[in-house]
Amino acid sequence: MYEQRIETVRRLLGDANLTQMIVSDPRSIQYLTGAFVEPGERFLALVIVEGKTPVLFLNRLFTAPSALPCEVFSFDDVDNPIPEVAKLLRSDEPCGVDKNLAARFLVPLIDAHAASSFALGSPAVDKARAVKGADEQALMRAASATNDAAMARFRELVHEGATELEIADKLEGIYRELGASGHSFAPIVSFGVNAADPHHMPDGTKLRAGDVVLFDVGCRQDEYCSDMTRTFFWDKPTAKQREVYELVRRANEAGRAAVHAGARFCGIDKAARDVIAEAGYGEYFTHRLGHQIGLDVHEPGDVSSVHDEEVQVGMCFSIEPGIYLPGEFGVRIEDLVCVTEDGCEVLNSYPRELTVLEKK
Repeated sequence: MYEQRIETVRRLLGDANLTQMIVSDPRSIQYLTGAFVEPGERFLALVIVEGKTPVLFLNRLFTAPSALPCEVFSFDDVDNPIPEVAKLLRSDEPCGVDKNLAARFLVPLIDAHAASSFALGSPAVDKARAVKGADEQALMRAASATNDAAMARFRELVHEGATELEIADKLEGIYRELGASGHSFAPIVSFGVNAADPHHMPDGTKLRAGDVVLFDVGCRQDEYCSDMTRTFFWDKPTAKQREVYELVRRANEAGRAAVHAGARFCGIDKAARDVIAEAGYGEYFTHRLGHQIGLDVHEPGDVSSVHDEEVQVGMCFSIEPGIYLPGEFGVRIEDLVCVTEDGCEVLNSYPRELTVLEKK
């Protein structure tokens, strides 16, 4: 499996006229080798050169699986691995580098003339990661099923006088009880006017009658991420809240319906955005429709008006329209989809109908 992934990256590098690359993103290295390390400030890289066995540069502080599709070059904190990287590279050919390779590692390679030039090589890895194999799809499906089960329990935490932070602090324990390793990102729990801020972080705001209650949450399970948003109501919603909720629900539905192999990301975004714009709320849908997801909760390649790439079978991404009315409230409904030959599989099954939470 990992050898095949490396070969796919080699092919994609060739399409970009590159024969070598330094992969430094930890999740990309995990995708290509099965070894995951969070190196902090230390050097970590998988060096791929045409005609050579890939080499993983790994500080001895960290351990890796015994069976790897590459060689391992080990070094200590007092060692400088950069000259060894330079020896592997072909100095008369350009080298691709990862988008997050730190300047303190790249500049010495440039100064040493380790390659004829350096170019961004990340698209080759990003394109490979974007199309999920059957094994990855199964893991994404399982993580989303856990997120569905968790949402059913999260809503039960809501009660009169609760604060956003009080509820947010309880979420990870529930994820762990359900088999996940923890959050895939910092959870968003928003009450009332706070829901008009798409990325509001939980604070001491107390729940009040008439508030919307927004959960944007996800877990990491078997290394893969889930992500879902649901908006509930505490007490009977107003006519305006009902109108906005129904628009967002319909936009979510339209976005999901537009997904199929060969569709363009920008067209999917438009299908959902038009529902909101035609109702006069276009200016209050302030973000892209979605993002790709996998080993990282946000992976390169978004669902937006400026992304005209065609969708491929196996791609997984979010559909998350929202309307945010400053000083009033916000509504977002988010699901993950995986592209199939004839449409898409929606990975979330938690209900989308307007729901008023019961007071206890």
